[in-house]
Amino acid sequence: MNHRDTSYPMYFELAENLYAPDGSDGWVLQGPFDEHGARIADPGQYCRGQYLEAAEPLTFRIAQPAGTPVEFNISPVGIPIVPTRVVRLFERMGIQDVQFLPTKIASHPGPWFILNVTRVVRCIDDARCRAVMYWKPEDGEPKKVGTYRAVHGMRIDPAKTEGARIFRTWGWRVALVVSQDIKDALEQEHVTGTKFIEV
Repeated sequence: MNHRDTSYPMYFELAENLYAPDGSDGWVLQGPFDEHGARIADPGQYCRGQYLEAAEPLTFRIAQPAGTPVEFNISPVGIPIVPTRVVRLFERMGIQDVQFLPTKIASHPGPWFILNVTRVVRCIDDARCRAVMYWKPEDGEPKKVGTYRAVHGMRIDPAKTEGARIFRTWGWRVALVVSQDIKDALEQEHVTGTKFIEV
């Protein structure tokens, strides 16, 4: 059985809740698209944990059927999108290691922002995860060798987080991790669309 070291703070993966508070299906966003309506060439840049230079606002579209709007969204390619009040909440809390990039959701009033997390922390605890798989040379993806191909039941070592409050995990950057105080604040503000998984 895995036991958490209670001398360190708790962390949670911040995921998308696919249901609205009333139990209806949440909406699904498509994109991002550029000003000409074309899909951008490298959407993964918004999930790599790096600072990005400001660019022209991108647009997301609402898939059909539309579903119920929620405030925390993750696009199919893994990009978090939030409204102004989440930006203001992070500002009040003094959250570092984030960048809010203006974006649009077609046919829905804004403003909206891409939540770009700019910190990556090497802290996945392989022994406490349910299972991990690494990319190997024989997999034919040389740039990915040594990083995670899959992480099931992710657990982290909080002793290696260096006090970070929000970050992506090294080698498995699809995961977005937040500290207990951020989780509590998002819940207290009733930000819809959020789901928290203890890691």
